[in-house]
Amino acid sequence: MQLSRLGRHLGAITCAACLSIPWANAHAVPVHAIDDSGNEIRLAQPAQRIISLAPHATELLADVDALSQVVAVSAFSDYPPEANSLPRIGGDRGFDLEAIAALKPDLVIAWTSGNNAGQIAALERLGITVFRSDPSTLEQIASSLERLGELTGHGATGQAAAAAFRLRVAGLTARYSGRASRRIFYEVWDDPLMTINGRHIISSVLRLCAGVNVFDGLGPLTPTVSQEAVLAADPEFIVMAGESGHEKEQQERWRRWRQLSAVRKNQFIVLPAALITRATPRVLDGAEILCTALDASRN
Repeated sequence: MQLSRLGRHLGAITCAACLSIPWANAHAVPVHAIDDSGNEIRLAQPAQRIISLAPHATELLADVDALSQVVAVSAFSDYPPEANSLPRIGGDRGFDLEAIAALKPDLVIAWTSGNNAGQIAALERLGITVFRSDPSTLEQIASSLERLGELTGHGATGQAAAAAFRLRVAGLTARYSGRASRRIFYEVWDDPLMTINGRHIISSVLRLCAGVNVFDGLGPLTPTVSQEAVLAADPEFIVMAGESGHEKEQQERWRRWRQLSAVRKNQFIVLPAALITRATPRVLDGAEILCTALDASRN
């Protein structure tokens, strides 16, 4: 009889009594959690056939040691590297509902603001249990680790991952909370020009670094704004997500607006997309890059 994955991770299951418990019986206990839409998810036992409909959900499942229970993922679920070998069942343009049903999942992790609401509802009509994941704060990332750990039978791992994440957030908060604030325009897309409001997870990262989102008060999560509105806001920094090697190209279209403080002072920050756009513990890697860049201007 092999040890459970949780036991191997913690290195703490050593007693003979623990070794004598069959795998199935040890995990056949009811589990429940509240998803990010406020729905209570109840399972007769921890999920063993999971489908992830978002890259951030795939990462969170890996963080709680549940990736081996995932039977399919969405497009762009490329982290950790092991996720690249899992079957794809759709992406931005929608999902293959028949393929999802054929896989007989006992849990689907959906992305409320990124997946098609009609398709999520269709899965539920098929009797498939759906956990809606859409962390909008750093604390919700931590609680997602705890809740997904509980639903997948890795409660202790989820709690440990959440504690480590909270400790890291506390360290960054202590280091940067007293810094002079910097006014930031975060560019999501250039045509049409889109940004984020104060409820977006990226705004939480900006605040962690004593950054102020100049469009914090807008209503939509990712509003469209005009060039004139950006000029009027006059941000000190322009921050965007991108891929290595394309930074100059992304910055160049702003160069003609010399009246912007960010342009005059050449204060652009291009962050690796996976480290700022996904609500996972890796967002703190992006935060550290951002905080360091903002601090350079203060010094």
